[in-house]
Amino acid sequence: MQVILFSLLSLVFGAVIGFIIRYFYAKHSLASFENNAKIAEDKAKNLLKEAIKEAEAKKKELLIEAKDHIYKDKQEFEKELKERRVELQQYEKSLTIRENDIARKQENSLAKEHELKNRERDINNRSKEIDEIRETMNFERSLLRKELEKISRMTSEEAKQILIQQIENEAKKDASIRLQKIEDELKKDSDKKAKEIISLAIQRVAVEHTSDITVTTVTIPNEDMKGRIIGREGRNIRVFEATTGVDVIVDDTPEAITLTSFDGVRREIARVSLERLIVDGRIHPARIEEMVAKVTKEMEVYIKEVGEQAALQVGISGLPDELIRLIGRLKYRTSYGQNILKHSLEVAYLSKLMAAELKLDIDLCLKAGFFHDIGKSVDHDVEGTHAQIGADILKKYYPNNHKLINAVLAHHEGEAVPETLEAVIVATADAISAARPGARREKLEFYLKRVQKLEEVANSFKGVERSFAIQAGREIRIIVEPTKIKEEETILLAKDIAQKIEKEVDYPGQIKVTLIRETRHTDIAK
Repeated sequence: MQVILFSLLSLVFGAVIGFIIRYFYAKHSLASFENNAKIAEDKAKNLLKEAIKEAEAKKKELLIEAKDHIYKDKQEFEKELKERRVELQQYEKSLTIRENDIARKQENSLAKEHELKNRERDINNRSKEIDEIRETMNFERSLLRKELEKISRMTSEEAKQILIQQIENEAKKDASIRLQKIEDELKKDSDKKAKEIISLAIQRVAVEHTSDITVTTVTIPNEDMKGRIIGREGRNIRVFEATTGVDVIVDDTPEAITLTSFDGVRREIARVSLERLIVDGRIHPARIEEMVAKVTKEMEVYIKEVGEQAALQVGISGLPDELIRLIGRLKYRTSYGQNILKHSLEVAYLSKLMAAELKLDIDLCLKAGFFHDIGKSVDHDVEGTHAQIGADILKKYYPNNHKLINAVLAHHEGEAVPETLEAVIVATADAISAARPGARREKLEFYLKRVQKLEEVANSFKGVERSFAIQAGREIRIIVEPTKIKEEETILLAKDIAQKIEKEVDYPGQIKVTLIRETRHTDIAK
């Protein structure tokens, strides 16, 4: 018990001692903290005082700077104000001058207006006088006109028509004389030079033309072969016609069979196939189809070789295969009996030579002349004129060569307008090749129609007595009535007839119009 009591007292005493020690420690710490706080407060006060001093110094500096800026701005403002005042004074002076000018002009305008009113008054008075004089003159003129009509025994309208007719006749006479002079002056040099160029080009071109038509004759060894070609109930000939696309004519012509078609390539395939079948001796539908297919393949190769040879002949290289094949097909195409491939070669040569003489684009003329009739190779299968078809074909392979396409499209008059001199050269070469003697032949029906049309056109003009187409329709001679057509009117009449022929008649080359006016005087000796 005592031990416990002693322990408790020891604990209490220790606690009291610990409390006393903590109290004095806390008191000492508080005193130290208060001392430190006082020191910090003094430092803060000192810093605040220094900051206030620096702020006041900065404030003074800013005030000084602000005053300087204000002073400078004030000076600039005053300077600008002075300049503005000077400008305003000058503007006021100019306004004053303008006001004075306007006032002066206004005074002048008032004076002019007054003057115009006076003039208008005078004009009105004079117009009244003129109206009175005009009425008097009209009355006198009507009297004079009636008197003249009585004397001349014709109305004023009749006299006017006579005067107009006289003026027209004099004008036509002067126009005819001037036109004749101009034509004579132009023909002196242009005709001579053109003839020299064309004759030189023609002399240097010598292309042989083969004459081909739509009919091919195949020789057979004997008359029995006709029956074998026809076959039982005509089956052989039907298969042959269906396979080749040509018509086979078996008639009484001895030892000959006729093949007819507008497509020269088909006709050539049929001719070669039939000749080979005759030599082979085996003529039946299967053999016919086999032989035609074989010849067709060989013909395609041959056509390409022909095209390549033609291109090599004119000196054009690097052509697409399709163009070469189309050129090769022209060997079996004719126009009025003229072979188109030979014609194309001739036009190419003529165009090249004339371009060289005239210092034009030789390569363009050569290609355009070579390709100008390429549309005829497919014109049996494609709708349109051969010039348009040819231009469409060339657009695929030469889309950027507009000059070449235009030259091909415009080589016939009416298809398109030639845009270059090269196009005119190609059209001229085409006309020369087609119109030269022996190059073409026409059917009698077409020839007679053209001759008849020429005479109809000539006879349709007033004053024409009769006309005659001569030299195979290359010239028309027209006889006019001398009492209706005067000498000076013959030039214009010949030109009008030529222009009407150009518009209404289709013909190759050119037609010469010769107008004849003669006066015959007859008397009788008694």
